[in-house]
Amino acid sequence: MRSLPDDLGTAVDLPRPPRRVVSLVPSLTEALAETVPERLVGATDWCTHPAGLDVPRVRGTKNPDRAAIAALEPDLVVCNREENRRLDVDRLRAAGVPVWVTVIESVDEALTSMRRLFAHVLDVGEPGWLTAAAAEWARPVPAPTYRVAVPVWRDPWMVVGPRTFTGDVLARLGLVNVFGAGEDRYPHVSVEDVRAAGPDVVVLPDEPYVFTADDGPEAFPGIRTALVSGRDLTWYGPSLGPARQRLIDGIRPDR
Repeated sequence: MRSLPDDLGTAVDLPRPPRRVVSLVPSLTEALAETVPERLVGATDWCTHPAGLDVPRVRGTKNPDRAAIAALEPDLVVCNREENRRLDVDRLRAAGVPVWVTVIESVDEALTSMRRLFAHVLDVGEPGWLTAAAAEWARPVPAPTYRVAVPVWRDPWMVVGPRTFTGDVLARLGLVNVFGAGEDRYPHVSVEDVRAAGPDVVVLPDEPYVFTADDGPEAFPGIRTALVSGRDLTWYGPSLGPARQRLIDGIRPDR
């Protein structure tokens, strides 16, 4: 019997490397499907990558069907502290289902967490995509810096705040988050608040809110806007490596 601490330090008993894994996090689903596809036996409705993923669905990240998960007989369920509810983690564990919780609020945490999951828990070593991502994000921070705001929702407007994975991604791209201080990780703001903060660029991702050329830029006349992939800003699976250059190309006016 192996007992390994997850990212929260909770001991997870694993008699052997897991062979039947359910993922409740889209990023982790993509990473598992890319690396150990034969072990992935369930995912959420929001797990959209890789395209054509054909595994049983267990509802959403915030309202998983715990009975359906148990019926898949997983020897591990992978979760994330931000994306999944502690209630679901506790009830799955109470039902005898091992649960591994990740904590990812920076690029370094993403790299470390993924290494632990694949090398230590699943016992398959470090995937090539992860090695490539680490090398890409070790590149120097581009100069000069630009001030950005990153809305993630409207009506009401919400933006990326401090202590977030996205915030760290921005910093590594030479971008200063104008809402990067304070207590709220995703503060509610008004359009006037965004304008008053003085961003050089308003970055509009296509998830969780689907900003488009016709829905979002019109709220910020006179300020440059950049439509980008939300996956590039928030996912930490195989897309993490190529995301860096795509974001530089899409956001930085000096590219």
